[in-house]
Amino acid sequence: MELHGLFFLLFLFTIAGEPVCANVRDRRLKKLTTQANGEFRPTKLFVFGDSYSDTGNNPKRLASSWKTPYGVTFPGKPAGRYSDGRVLTDYVARFMGIKSPLAYQWRKYGQKRLQYGVNFAYGGTGVFDTGNLEPNMTTQIGFLQGLIKEGVYTKRDLESSLALVTVSGNDYSAYISSGGPRQDLPSFMSHVVNQMGINLKVIHDMGVRKVLVSSLQPIGCLPQQTVFSSYQQCNETENAASYYHNQMLQQVVTELNNATKDCSFLILDLFSSFTTVLKNKGDYTGSLKFDTPLKPCCMPTSSDVYCGSRDENGKALYTVCNEPESAFFWDSVHPSQAGWRAVYLTLRSSLNRIYS
Repeated sequence: MELHGLFFLLFLFTIAGEPVCANVRDRRLKKLTTQANGEFRPTKLFVFGDSYSDTGNNPKRLASSWKTPYGVTFPGKPAGRYSDGRVLTDYVARFMGIKSPLAYQWRKYGQKRLQYGVNFAYGGTGVFDTGNLEPNMTTQIGFLQGLIKEGVYTKRDLESSLALVTVSGNDYSAYISSGGPRQDLPSFMSHVVNQMGINLKVIHDMGVRKVLVSSLQPIGCLPQQTVFSSYQQCNETENAASYYHNQMLQQVVTELNNATKDCSFLILDLFSSFTTVLKNKGDYTGSLKFDTPLKPCCMPTSSDVYCGSRDENGKALYTVCNEPESAFFWDSVHPSQAGWRAVYLTLRSSLNRIYS
């Protein structure tokens, strides 16, 4: 994910109404899913989105996620994750008590793993096309529809599943990079969020019981922005963009829940969790500490290269910190494994909502 110079004033946005979260129970569905204390317990995870949840879908020949030093912490070598180790998907799967779902491109080589679901997320993608080769969210949803038509998953499978949807700003990066008028950016953001709502409804209408969608992280706190302050402070004007997006997303989710008369759609609040961890310089338990949380572990030696770049002689054009576990960010936009773990620990109590 890349995000360049999203500077504009905060636009006020008011949310009307509260989500309707009726305690509706489908007796037939209860019999079909694993239960604990009478609660819905998903056994499969279907993932749609970008590099915050991708576990290996991008082509090896193109993606930095398949180059050293990515994967140095887990599994010890590059494995397609945009981090030194585990990413958000892995921690949501851990919370569910299942193995992390297989990346879609490897589905034919790990069919036993399909029992845990599939990860359709591709680093660099967005709700719409972002100028990359990666499939957008609508196309990713189409991949699941294809597997259903092939008989890989049944209605029963979908009814016992959770969907995770992540969006971390690639649509806005592409808009700015393509020369989109800044004065029209709020309108474009509304367009993005409205399409997200359509996609979320399609996933639910396919039979997926619960749909978990991430809010936009505080983009002004990403190292690609904090580098201008020597990694000392976030850009609050940039964070206003995240706030605006998230307010619109909350309204869309509220409307979807009102329509279903149930809490079928839930927001995973990455904005608040990132903010909390960065402010505390660690997780709330004190088990993880980040002395300079805005500074990435893997740093390019110049502005025109990236983490994982090498020159024609194979010399690394980046440096890596001695202890990745002491860094919240791995590279210019992605958390480290320790960073994602801290975020997960902050979110863990709210994840219980998926069982309602």
